Formats: sequence, C-alpha cells, structure tokens
Amino acid sequence: MKTKWISFLAIASLWSCSKTDDYVDPYANVKATFGSSIDLEHLANYANQTIPTYITKDNGMANPITDKGATLGRVLFYDKNLSSNNTISCASCHQQANAFSDTQVASNGVNGTTARHTMRLINTRFANESKFFWDERAASLEIQTTQPIRNHTEMGYSGTNGDEDFSNLVTKLSQLGYYKELFKFVYGTEEITESKIQLALAQFVRSIQSFDSKYDIGRSQPQVANDGQPFPNFTNQENQGKQLFLAPPQFDATGNRTGGGLGCAGCHAAPEFDIAPNSGNNGIIGVLNGTGIDVSVTRAPSLRDIVKTDGTLNGPLMHTGVFTDLQTVIGHYGNINIAPGNAVALDPKLRPGGNGQKLNLTAQEVNAMMAFLKTLSGTNVYIDAKWSNPFPN
Repeated sequence: MKTKWISFLAIASLWSCSKTDDYVDPYANVKATFGSSIDLEHLANYANQTIPTYITKDNGMANPITDKGATLGRVLFYDKNLSSNNTISCASCHQQANAFSDTQVASNGVNGTTARHTMRLINTRFANESKFFWDERAASLEIQTTQPIRNHTEMGYSGTNGDEDFSNLVTKLSQLGYYKELFKFVYGTEEITESKIQLALAQFVRSIQSFDSKYDIGRSQPQVANDGQPFPNFTNQENQGKQLFLAPPQFDATGNRTGGGLGCAGCHAAPEFDIAPNSGNNGIIGVLNGTGIDVSVTRAPSLRDIVKTDGTLNGPLMHTGVFTDLQTVIGHYGNINIAPGNAVALDPKLRPGGNGQKLNLTAQEVNAMMAFLKTLSGTNVYIDAKWSNPFPN
C-alpha cells in the first residue's frame, strides 16, 4: 500500500507540474503593457461612484457605465495608436490636468490644427443636452467618440485625402495583444468593431465626474433645500454671485437691464450647469483657421471646472478660444451686439425685445459672479488615477 500511495503522489505531482507549465495567462499582454496601472482582477470604480441626490440628469441610460467597459475606454482614450501616425490620442486634446480640455486655442492633430477649441469633458453624463460637438452634429456621445478618429485633420482615419479608413484602424488594433485580451474581457470575444469602441469610450468619458467643489459642499448641507437659499459655507460675495446667476433679469423696451439678476441659469441651469437644449448661439460667431462667421455653435460644456480652484483657467474659453479670463466672458454677456447675419441664430434670451441685452453690470456684480463661478471647481477630477494615462511614460 505504501508503494502504491507514493506512486499516486508522484503521478499527481507530475500532472500538477504539467498543468502549471501549460498555463497561459489570458491577460499577459495587458499586464506587460500597463503593469500595475490596470488590474483586471481589481477594477477601478467607474460604475458606482457617488452622485449627489440633487443631480437628476443622466444621458447615459442606454449605455450604462460598467467597470470593464470604462477600463477599455480609458485605454482607447489614451492610446496614440488610434491616430494614423501614432502621435495623437483623445487625451492629446482632452488633458486631465486641464479638466480634459487644452490650453491651446486650437489643438494639434495629425494633419494640422482643430477647427474649434477643445471642449472640456466634465460631467458629460449629466448634461441635459444629449447632442455633442459645439454645433451638436452628433446625436449622442457614442456617435461623437469616433468622429475625431474619422477626421482627416485630427486623427487621420477619414478614408479621404489619402487617409486609410476606419476599417484599417480596426485591423491595426486587432493586431495588438492587449486589445485582443481587453475586448474579450469586456465583450466575450476578441472582435473589434466601431460600435464596441464607441460604447467603451462613451462609458469612460461619462465616468469623468466632478462633485467635490465648494458649491457641492454647500448644496449638500441639510439646511439647504434648493439653490436659491444662501449656502452657509459661501462668503457674502459668493452668495451674491449665486443669486445673480440664478435670478432672471428685468429689461426695458430697449434691452437695458433695470433690475433682477443676470439670468445665467436660463441657459446653464443649476445644479448641473450644462447648456439648455434648443439654445441659440451666444454671440461668439468667429471661426478658426478661416474667414467668415459661424452661427451654428449652440453647445457648451458644463460650467463646472471652468477654472481650477486657484482661479487658473482650464484653457481659453468659447469655441474660438477668444476669452482668456472670466471678467471678459462676463463682460461679453453684459453687452450683446447683434452682428450682421446673426439676428435669428442668436439665443432669444440674449436679445430681449429684439435688442442685444445690456446688463449694465457694476464692478461689484462682476466680482461676485467671478467668485461664484470659482466655487464650481473641484480637485479630484485632476488627480484621480482611474482617469489618468494607463500607458507607461
């Protein structure tokens, strides 16, 4: 019996060694490429982040965020292989350090610079307007995600002007071991399609949220039932700015403000501070890289994290990058001129009685508005590792 038992142990040991030697790690390429920045056995929390109870908008219900999908989206977002010459990624223009925008007026692409300034990607999931791009030409964030890839100037898989088309990109990504593993991990198959890329990228972008600002601290206080109440953590100046932002103005027959607030919430409603659907343009109708006017810009990013907590702008503002400080922005809305060719496309709220609004701002009001806008900025969105570059430097 002792001899038979020893033989059994020897066979078992050999079997065990054989199984170990034959084992193939299904995520070997992911581990070799990303190291500890991506751990598929311990995924970052994208799907179950805390969302304040006063936030009610959600345009991502048709493509719910999953930890797996957003992880793949993060890799795609930062991967320069998505451009035709392997030099540009989504993150090249949408930089975490700048609230996922760019400090340059026009961002660099593979064949020149972008036609409009790069829009911030903060709280896109909580935007009331579900269309994307400055001119809202994409019906959803999913559709938007691959349009820069298909753009000749930006990422170069346009299928025009000598570019390869999107199918060539799919072939290229299919040859990368980490994508074989990631697509199988997320979708159960190594097959890569544009639709799968769109779903994953949109999940990652929608996961980028900012709710740790001074505004959020005040709004979440138990004694604060709505935005109209003074926030106990605000200074008098910040509360004044908040009231000016929320309250509609009163105008005379010529468009001069005679009382009330500044009416900013008419287009950028609290607490999401996104753009109202069906808005017209805001009077900024210039163009980059050309001449003429552009009256089609009716989309805007959330006003959250328009600046960092120290007051530094996250890049120039508007689609032309024409403004480089908050005071100038407020001044623009304080004195709207109806330019030739823009009488119809200009948002009606900016032309009371058919006249460009004149808010007759005082220095105190301008300073209060700037103080309030700075309360909309958090800190975590700039440093959270789950939104950072997973590729080694």
